[in-house]
Amino acid sequence: MARTPSVMIDLGTKAPEFALLEPATRKTISLSDFKSQPILIAFICNHCPYVIHLREAFANFATEYKEKGLVVVAINSNDVENYPDDSPEKMAESAISQGFSFPYLFDETQAIAQAYQAACTPDFYLFDQAHKLYYRGQFDASRPGSDEPVTGHDMRNAATLLLAGKTAPEQQLASLGCNIKWKKGNEPS
Repeated sequence: MARTPSVMIDLGTKAPEFALLEPATRKTISLSDFKSQPILIAFICNHCPYVIHLREAFANFATEYKEKGLVVVAINSNDVENYPDDSPEKMAESAISQGFSFPYLFDETQAIAQAYQAACTPDFYLFDQAHKLYYRGQFDASRPGSDEPVTGHDMRNAATLLLAGKTAPEQQLASLGCNIKWKKGNEPS
């Protein structure tokens, strides 16, 4: 488990388009399905201890903020050949057992993770209604093994400000997690 911080890409960056399979429903979901809606793109997986640490709180956040008008989409970009716990079948099982209220998509080619410059799981990108980057960073300061409770403070603050039409938070701290498990030849340079 390599502790990897997220890449803090420029605010205002336009969300790269995607069209990915949701293993639980066998439907293809694309960014264009959510025109003019604020959206949180979260790169997660099934096996990462950092994701497992906040998974329940993240699922609760997604359900709560969906009612407030925020779309949440999770993407798994890990190499499933070397990490079979992240296979589409296991993703579907996880989405159902965890009660995800959001699509959990499979980025088989890893092209979407590359387009977003995702580096770790979890990695979060909050976009406004025009799909311009508003917030990128941590869910909160809690990490596996820390005494810090999982509250989602940073993400809740950013999402609340976004939905209220206010300026993005000035302090945005990188997320930290396991590195994305890249296929040979797909590693970022």
